[in-house]
Amino acid sequence: MEKGIETYIKEQFDVPAVDIRTYSPLTLAYIGDGVFDLIIRSVVVGKGNTRANQLHQRTCQIVKAHTQAEIIEFLQDYLTEEEADVYRRGRNAKSPTMAKNATMSDYRKATGLEALVGYLYLTDRFERLVELIRIAADGLGLKL
Repeated sequence: MEKGIETYIKEQFDVPAVDIRTYSPLTLAYIGDGVFDLIIRSVVVGKGNTRANQLHQRTCQIVKAHTQAEIIEFLQDYLTEEEADVYRRGRNAKSPTMAKNATMSDYRKATGLEALVGYLYLTDRFERLVELIRIAADGLGLKL
């Protein structure tokens, strides 16, 4: 089995193994936010070399809390029990901040999605992560 990017990074920087169950949902959401953004940016850039401002605008339409909330709502029936549990933990986490342009409901759902993304990334399930994003993009007609 080929090792995932998370394992590779840990090996290259001599990062000790940690039981992922000890991570708070907001820690999972923190890494998940960056990973989700990287996936969306990779797709947007891959679809065409254009001005940076246009790339940024396309990416922002997908990574904003409202769209992330729509994505996780769509994905509910596709999640395993384990994935749904991680999402709920992230959604229910009490964050000290909130997005400027999002409702509390959308922000919490987006945090749950980001926690799930972080969890899948940290457990080297990148293939499953991309599969879920693809399902949502196709099902919701997202313009990536």
